[in-house]
Amino acid sequence: MMKILKISMLALGTSLCGLAQADVIGVKGDVSYWAYDGKANMATQTSAQDQDLDRKGAAQISLAVEHPVPLIPNAKIRYVNLKTQTENEVLGQPVYDLDIDHTDFILYYEILDNVVNADVGFGATNLNGDVKTLNLTKTDIDKTIPVIYGSAGVKLPFTGLSAKGELLYSNFNDAKITDAQAELQYNFIDNLLVDVGLKAGYRILNIELDDYEKNDLKFDFKGPYVGLDIHF
Repeated sequence: MMKILKISMLALGTSLCGLAQADVIGVKGDVSYWAYDGKANMATQTSAQDQDLDRKGAAQISLAVEHPVPLIPNAKIRYVNLKTQTENEVLGQPVYDLDIDHTDFILYYEILDNVVNADVGFGATNLNGDVKTLNLTKTDIDKTIPVIYGSAGVKLPFTGLSAKGELLYSNFNDAKITDAQAELQYNFIDNLLVDVGLKAGYRILNIELDDYEKNDLKFDFKGPYVGLDIHF
C-alpha cells in the first residue's frame, strides 16, 4: 500500500507541476511530524478496559491539487503510518501491537478563498495493516470507509500568520471515524511564485470498527505535530 501511495503521489505531483506554472493548477504539499499516544481496545467484551499506547512519532504527508474549473472538485491525499504498541505487557509481549497505514482520498470544493477560506467535500479513508494480540494472534485490517470533509481558516494580513482547522468524519455501516486537527502557520516565504511556511498543530484521530473479525476495534490517537507547508 505504501509503495502504491508513493507512486501515486509522485505521478500526481510531477504531472501537474508544469501546469501549475501556467496559473491553471495550484499544488499544495506538506510534511509534518506527529508525536502521538492514545488508547486501543479490540476485546470482544464491552467491559474490557482500554489499553494505553506508547508515545510514538510518525511522518504525515499531504498533497493537494486545486484548479479554477467550475464543478470539478479539487483533490487531496493524506497519509500516515500508525505503528505503536500498548504500554502494558504480558510475559514481555504487548497486549496490542499496531501497524496500520491510514490514507485519506478527498475531493473538495473551495467555497471561500480570501482572508477567510473554507472547503467542503467528501472522499474515502482506507485502513490497511494489522493488530497483533500478545504476539499470538493477528487481526488483518483492510477497510475503506466513505467520509465527509471540511476545513476553515483565516489569514492575518501583512503578518504571514494564519490559522486553520480540518475535520474528517464518518459514521457508516458499523464504522466511525473522527479526524480533527487545528494548526497555526507562519509563512516565511510569501510571494507570487511560492508560499512556504512552518506550522504547529494538534491532531485527534478516533477509529471505531464494530464487529470487525468478531471484535469491536477502537483506536484513539492524539498529539501535537510540527511541519513544513509549501504552496505553488
